[in-house]
Amino acid sequence: MVHLGIVGTNWITHQFVQAALETGRYTLSAVYSRKVETAQEFARQYEGDIVCETELDAFFATPVLDTVYIASPNSLHFSQAKAAILAGKHVIVEKPAFSNPTEMAEIIDLAKQQQVFFFEAARNIHEKSFQTIANVLPTPEHIIGANFTYMKYSSRYDQVLAGEEPNIFSPRFSGGSLSDLGVYAVYAALGWFGKPTEVHHFARKIATGVDGIGTVILRYATFDVTIQHGKIGNSDLPSELYFDNGTLALNGINAIETAELHDRQNGTTTIEVSAKANPMIEEALDFAEVIEQPTEPANVARYEAWIDLARDVNNVLYELRKQADIKFDADKE
Repeated sequence: MVHLGIVGTNWITHQFVQAALETGRYTLSAVYSRKVETAQEFARQYEGDIVCETELDAFFATPVLDTVYIASPNSLHFSQAKAAILAGKHVIVEKPAFSNPTEMAEIIDLAKQQQVFFFEAARNIHEKSFQTIANVLPTPEHIIGANFTYMKYSSRYDQVLAGEEPNIFSPRFSGGSLSDLGVYAVYAALGWFGKPTEVHHFARKIATGVDGIGTVILRYATFDVTIQHGKIGNSDLPSELYFDNGTLALNGINAIETAELHDRQNGTTTIEVSAKANPMIEEALDFAEVIEQPTEPANVARYEAWIDLARDVNNVLYELRKQADIKFDADKE
């Protein structure tokens, strides 16, 4: 049983805790919040003797706690993950895990030294439907391109328009559209196709200095992947993968519910995919499997693959951000 503690008491934390409990592999053991009332209100919604702490050092020192899920503002992930790892805890860090490659490298090395696990909670690569699509992809010479779209208007943009700077749109908290939504598409591209040879980012900055919308081109040896991301508008466009004999159309690159292969010779084939009601269940299961059976050869291989992918995605995100001249406060540290 994984004894879980959480940092961050927002809706996504509830979604992860609910997913974790649904797997039957976790118990919620501790909650951290700066205000004890907030921690207690969160804990009240779950069963068991749950420790509530307002001091991070005391929280990480909780004896029963072995794994921490971190869903605080992006810029806080690094210091909190580092403290948890030094306290001997496994860490599950909500995407994007860290602001830049320097932070990512330090956490990966530190987790290895401390003999604990670091997981980036990029849920789409853990979904069964994601692997189903990977299994039907042709070899690279038969792929001619892809177009991934993830645009969803954020109500927090209304605050920006009113002259405010909410965390999700703040360079101080490592925010912006690429970090929040584009990361899913970058994970999909690198998860299915590997590292690109070139990356390009054409972003539109908003008043706070981060990107509100943008177009990314990931260049591979024989094809390009175009990514459209945005948090200041909505899009209902599907995501598509183009092959020399047809097109694979998906409703999205995460929580994939529909997939149709349109073959010019053989017509349309429906690929059986589905998404869980709670899209975080599959990643929670994967993390528990590795934590509870760390020496199983298959788990060792999966974990190393996730670490390599997390590092590659972080490098790509950083390069894309540099091209758009978007600077986070965390880059100066």
